[in-house]
Amino acid sequence: MKVLGIIPARYQSTRLPGKPLIDILGKSMIRRVYEQAVKCSKLDHVIIATDNEKIAKHIKEFGGDVVLTSSKHESGTDRCNEAVMKIKKSYDIVVNIQGDEPLINPVQIQEIVNLFKNNDVEIATLANKINDKSIMLDENNPKVVVDNECMAIDFCRTIRKTCAKKNYYKHLGIYAFRTQVLKKICKLKQTKKEIKQSLEQLRWLENGYKIKVGITKIKSISVDTIEDLEKIRQIIR
Repeated sequence: MKVLGIIPARYQSTRLPGKPLIDILGKSMIRRVYEQAVKCSKLDHVIIATDNEKIAKHIKEFGGDVVLTSSKHESGTDRCNEAVMKIKKSYDIVVNIQGDEPLINPVQIQEIVNLFKNNDVEIATLANKINDKSIMLDENNPKVVVDNECMAIDFCRTIRKTCAKKNYYKHLGIYAFRTQVLKKICKLKQTKKEIKQSLEQLRWLENGYKIKVGITKIKSISVDTIEDLEKIRQIIR
């Protein structure tokens, strides 16, 4: 099973423009993500998919592998799909690694790849058990509802009172796909539910694709604000 890790790196960001190039104690954010990803032995190769020449130049300077993609993509999933179509080698599994998690643990990547030992798994993601009520109530923390076999039933931002006793977990923004499935889901049209929640994975569920959820104890910290950035710097220090 050949596995490709792809890190989408978009230049534009509403709150932090040029986020991939932000300096974190002497290294750019995208370099830190890349260096963490290549530590995972389950990945046969890691590339960065970007829409920006400046980012591409920086990646080449530190020795990373980069693929230039369109600036018109609506999501990192679409960017990953274009990158897969542009490279010469073929891979069985594609892992979409978030470009704004400079401390991503390589074990997390290993955990998501291991889910594909089951040949029935088409798409996989990870989630944490929720122990903090504030996370449950925070719309900026997407949640996933799973069944007894840890297959995703639903994704949401807010908890409905009528569903309070369901198995909600904090959804982490890492995905993995069988390559042929990735190609197919990127041809699907957006659904009303997806648009309302701003969660693309709802489109996949609504079109009959199954999503396996791995429950991990490892937590992730993404950088969306200046406060997040300072938190990451403090941890590295």
